[in-house]
Amino acid sequence: MDEQQFQEEEAFRDRISTVNEKGKRVWIYPKKPKGTYYNYRKIVSYFFLAFLFLAPIIKINGHQLLLFNVIERKFVFFGSVFFPQDFYLVAIALIIGVVFVIFFTIIFGRLFCGWVCPQTIFMEMVFRRIEYWIEGDFTHQKKLNDGPWTKEKITKKTIKHLIFWIISFLIANTFLAYIIGSDELWKIQTDPVGKHIGGLIAIVIFTSVFYGVFAFLREQVCTTICPYGRLQGVLLDQNTMVVAYDHKRGESRAKFKKGEDRQESKKGDCIDCHQCVHVCPTGIDIRNGTQLECVNCTACIDACDHMMEGVGLKKGLIRFVSENGIKNGTPFQWTKRVKAYSILLVGLIVVLFVLLLNRTAVETNIIKQRGSTFQMDENGYVSNIYEVNFINKSNIDYEIKLELEEKIGKLETVVDRLVLKKEAQLKERFIIKIPLSKIENGKVILHVNIYANGELMEHKKTKFIGPLL
Repeated sequence: MDEQQFQEEEAFRDRISTVNEKGKRVWIYPKKPKGTYYNYRKIVSYFFLAFLFLAPIIKINGHQLLLFNVIERKFVFFGSVFFPQDFYLVAIALIIGVVFVIFFTIIFGRLFCGWVCPQTIFMEMVFRRIEYWIEGDFTHQKKLNDGPWTKEKITKKTIKHLIFWIISFLIANTFLAYIIGSDELWKIQTDPVGKHIGGLIAIVIFTSVFYGVFAFLREQVCTTICPYGRLQGVLLDQNTMVVAYDHKRGESRAKFKKGEDRQESKKGDCIDCHQCVHVCPTGIDIRNGTQLECVNCTACIDACDHMMEGVGLKKGLIRFVSENGIKNGTPFQWTKRVKAYSILLVGLIVVLFVLLLNRTAVETNIIKQRGSTFQMDENGYVSNIYEVNFINKSNIDYEIKLELEEKIGKLETVVDRLVLKKEAQLKERFIIKIPLSKIENGKVILHVNIYANGELMEHKKTKFIGPLL
């Protein structure tokens, strides 16, 4: 193969499949997929779609299943409430998420993108299927778009985009329910418009964004916007299981007649039907090898298996396999790299689990009142004023009592009864009095026990200051 021929064959690597040599957008018309993997994908997609739309409605302990209320700095995970004071847990959970993504990608490539990612699920299992239903398969869509604006075209385009907008509106409302809560969203939806102008604007903005993504951006999100797609180039290796074309078995590509001896004619199993290209939602030719646009949706596997069955050849010309699996026929191997990430991931999960088990329902912070110093009375007692902040992370009310562990002094609260409401914060003051004779070098280290409904919840250390004698 001369250099010019090699450059022509490798030209596809100079740009992504959705952009031509002039830098203009290439609109993708994928053929309607079908097959075993596609049926499995539908089951997985329906499950996640149901979870996405039902999670804000399902209540556990009076809370929706998932809530990410950054406005009020309140987060709910499966009925458990988390506040900013629990941010270290969120940080560890995010680290676990990143490590898991790396770990999963090292083993399975971009399988997450094709099977679990909300962008792919909505695009391929909702919007694209509606498009097939209204405009027909890929050839009909292309013919309709290239044709003049007839009454039929106007009708189909209007109906399609109207449905797209309605679905985007539903997605926007669901997305907003995860941020402000389903109860607050219901108020926006049922109250007069004038009471929630900000909420209405937010819904319109979110709807417009989702509509633009699924009606126009489409696969561009996966190929140029999503950072995860950029990561796969440095995460994949020769042992990563990806959707790949078996070039050893498939080359050289050629059509053949039934009963023809392919070994004698030196023809591979690939009949060059281009069905794998027609069904690809990102417009690539999987036979060129692993490419950043590939989201491992497995549509090409179904298309190729169907053609192999039709010509009487063994399925699996395109399959889940590693580069070493094609070259050497070796199965997936637990390399040192995979084992290292496994140990790291398990270790982080254990740490998070232990921290969650030790997470208290009531969190207390005690500090000396700002700008205050000690006071002395006529009875020889030195007093310090403290500020105490309580955070109740549970869904029950608590009656709080403070008790000084050391018997050298006494603790007095400003109010007679401290009641900490569920999922609320409480700020109060209390006074500690100690005889002057018990103070050495102007300070004493004290310990305050915090009781909630009669049960010891926390044990706090604080510093008491007095005169230097």
